[in-house]
Amino acid sequence: MSLADFWLHSDAFSLFLALVLLALSVASWVVIVWKWRLLRRVQADLPRSIAAFWQAPHLTAAREQLPSFDRDRCLSPLVDATEQPLTGTLAGAGLRHEQLTRTLRDALHEVLRRLQWGQTVLATAGSIAPFVGLLGTVWGIFNALTGMAEAGQLTVDKIAGPVGEALVMTAFGLGVAIPAVLGYNLLGRRIGQIESELEGFAHDLRGLLAGKD
Repeated sequence: MSLADFWLHSDAFSLFLALVLLALSVASWVVIVWKWRLLRRVQADLPRSIAAFWQAPHLTAAREQLPSFDRDRCLSPLVDATEQPLTGTLAGAGLRHEQLTRTLRDALHEVLRRLQWGQTVLATAGSIAPFVGLLGTVWGIFNALTGMAEAGQLTVDKIAGPVGEALVMTAFGLGVAIPAVLGYNLLGRRIGQIESELEGFAHDLRGLLAGKD
C-alpha cells in the first residue's frame, strides 16, 4: 500500500496515530544527528582542553587559553565556578576543599544536563512508538472487520488485504522505535565517557586549588 492510499483510506484516528509516529521519528532523528555531532566534537576537544590546561605555566594562563580549546564550554564552567565569591553565605562556610567540592559538583551537573538534553525525547520515542503502531494496527483491523461484517463479505481473501494494510502501522512504530533506542544507548554511552573525564578533571582541579590554600 502506498502512502497516498493509506492517507485516503484511513480514518481520522488512524491518521492522527500516523502523524504522532511521524513527529516522533522527526524529533528522534533531529536529536540523534545534532547530539552525535555535538558529542563527537566534545570528545575530540576534551583531551586537548585538559592537556592545554595542565601544561599551562600557571593558573591564570590556563584559564585564559582554555576557551580556544573548549569550544562547547564543558571545562570552562568548572574552572569559572571556582572563581565565584562565596564569602558571607552558607556556601562559603566550611573548609576550602568542601566549598570547592560543592561548587564543582554543581557546575558539573549543569554541564551534564546540557549534554543529556534530548535523551528524554529518544527514550520516549523508543518506549511508546511500538505501542502507538500496535494501536493503529488494532484499530485498522477492527475497522476492516467491522466494515466487512456489515457488508456481508467476511471471507479470507477479503480479510487479507485490509489486515495487511493495518499491519503497516506496526512496522511504522518499529521503524520509529528502533533508531530511537539505538541512538539513546549509543549517545548515552558517549555521555558516560565524557562524564568520567569531566569528573576526573574536577577532582584534579579541586586538589590543585585546595592545596594552594
